[in-house]
Amino acid sequence: QVRLVESGGGLVQPGGSLRLACAVSGFTLDYHAIGWFRQAPGKEREGVSCISSGDGDTYYVDSVKGRFTISRDNNKNMVYLQMNSLKPEDTAVYYCGAAVGLRVGARPTQPTDYDYWGQGTQVTVSS
Repeated sequence: QVRLVESGGGLVQPGGSLRLACAVSGFTLDYHAIGWFRQAPGKEREGVSCISSGDGDTYYVDSVKGRFTISRDNNKNMVYLQMNSLKPEDTAVYYCGAAVGLRVGARPTQPTDYDYWGQGTQVTVSS
């Protein structure tokens, strides 16, 4: 049974940092792409970052480039999103998702590309 569980959200001041974690179970982590998405109230779910199967090629949406870093620990079945220089506009519920069965190296960016989701973790950036 595939399961994804996010953790690490919280309240942080602008300019601060958080590290989100996604614990994955039920499949071999590096066989599938994992993505981080976020959804603010009244807005659509937005792709933030993803890491591909195989070599772990990464993708970042323009608004987080240079501030966020995605990484994967295959031994621990964990995917992380290090978020630095946080801004109020980063406030949202953050979700990790797993895209199963894509070609090796694919970096899916749309929510419809994903088959499994975690429950989400709230990130609030405010002074």
